[in-house]
Amino acid sequence: MALKQNNLLFILALIFLTSCGSKNDKKVAEVVEKDSTMVYEPNWESIKKHYKDPEWFNNQKFGIFIHWGVYAVPAFGSEWYPRNMYMDEDRLSATLEVEKKGATREHLHHVKTYGNPKEFGYKDFVPLFKAEKFNAAEWIDLFKKSGAKYVVPVADHHDGFAMYKSNTTRWNSVNMGPKKDIIGELFKEGRRKGLIMGASSHYAFNWSFYNKKDAFDTTDPEFADLYSKKGTDPNEPVSEEFKEQWWNRTVDLIDNYQPDILWFDFMLDKPAFKEYRPKIAAYYYNKGIEWGKEVVLQDKNFDHDAFPEGTVIYDLERGKLPGIRELPWQTDTSIGKNSWCHVTDWESKTANQLIDDLVDIVSKNGNLLLNVGPKADGTIPNDQKDILLEIGDWLSVNGEAIYNTKYWDVFGEGPTEVGKGHHSEGKNKEFTGQDIRFTQKDGKLFAIMMAWPKNNNVNIISVKKSKTAVTGVKMLGSNSKIKWSQDDTGLKVEMPVEKPCNHAFVLEITI
Repeated sequence: MALKQNNLLFILALIFLTSCGSKNDKKVAEVVEKDSTMVYEPNWESIKKHYKDPEWFNNQKFGIFIHWGVYAVPAFGSEWYPRNMYMDEDRLSATLEVEKKGATREHLHHVKTYGNPKEFGYKDFVPLFKAEKFNAAEWIDLFKKSGAKYVVPVADHHDGFAMYKSNTTRWNSVNMGPKKDIIGELFKEGRRKGLIMGASSHYAFNWSFYNKKDAFDTTDPEFADLYSKKGTDPNEPVSEEFKEQWWNRTVDLIDNYQPDILWFDFMLDKPAFKEYRPKIAAYYYNKGIEWGKEVVLQDKNFDHDAFPEGTVIYDLERGKLPGIRELPWQTDTSIGKNSWCHVTDWESKTANQLIDDLVDIVSKNGNLLLNVGPKADGTIPNDQKDILLEIGDWLSVNGEAIYNTKYWDVFGEGPTEVGKGHHSEGKNKEFTGQDIRFTQKDGKLFAIMMAWPKNNNVNIISVKKSKTAVTGVKMLGSNSKIKWSQDDTGLKVEMPVEKPCNHAFVLEITI
């Protein structure tokens, strides 16, 4: 529809301008050029031709992800509880084939706590999801204090429950559960406070998310609009009806909330959605033009041919890249080691680990999207709050080395290697005082030491005199005069007596 309207306006503009005579020839040319460079067609050739990663996104560096939905009610296992609660003695493998593995712990917990999942299914958690203590202003204030510049709440997860006023499904947070427009309230408050607001869609996997057996309520046609219309055959291909439903649901989210960032989970990268990928990219990018702003589309893109390089922002789940990527990218990870949504046995990472992640990622031209998992009542647990505030304290001292920076000649130096690729963060080791990461901005080079060096001395071997002439060194957050010298073995720095903060330490080097 947007393309048709744009084409009509374009034709009318040409008719008007050409009727005015040759003096408007230049204006006609400008309109043609503007049209040809701004309107995306639903194919990768057109998108590659016109798309450029928005610089504003690359400058923000740090955002907040929010996994919050009906799955926070059982608060057990993870946000995949609605899938795993239906896994009894017959469990679906990663290839969607039935395997005899025994019941999941979520299934056993569900039967013990709530009863037979045919009688008490996932749908029955919806009335219990009341969000009675949810306060968008409090959340946004916390995120601002954390130093985050953008926020991406989950709009549609695999479970099929929309966290906004949906025009395509009755299973949404305004009609049911909280009886509130969660996305709408967060967007309004976030934008009022100057944050960039995005949304994530995980809905493509809803088709295969729930195990379908007559022993469960997932085969009841009354609830097929929540559990999907897929039958009991685990290998049943995605129906055209479901794909059209996915399209309408996504367009509804785009049109009514105008997200600055639209983040897609896996399944969209599978062959079943091949025709929809360039279609949704073109639609969203054209909408950005209509809204007068650059928008960001993100995808985890497990299948690297699904979204051609240079058409979306590449995202890594719980992992990093081994080196600098010249195109912007992002890591999404959770404060929680074991879950994205709130669970009763949630295990938090430390602020130090997360700050080190942020520094390492930014040095390689990436952003960090850090997830929080609120409780079903709408409160963010204190341990998560404390970590966010600790990150904010560190950024208040050292943010100059993070925000609006660019990568340097090398991302860093030191003995500690990081895990590479999706779901590799579990392999990471603690950084040492010899591990250093670099960023740069406005003639300043920032050398970020991931830990305090032994003996209060460090030699930064990447900053050799023959390569980079240094004229001054200071430590962010410290008024102490820094003693330093430089030769062809590196930049030698004597650290101040007092540490200016509790985590990574930044030397600002004038070059």
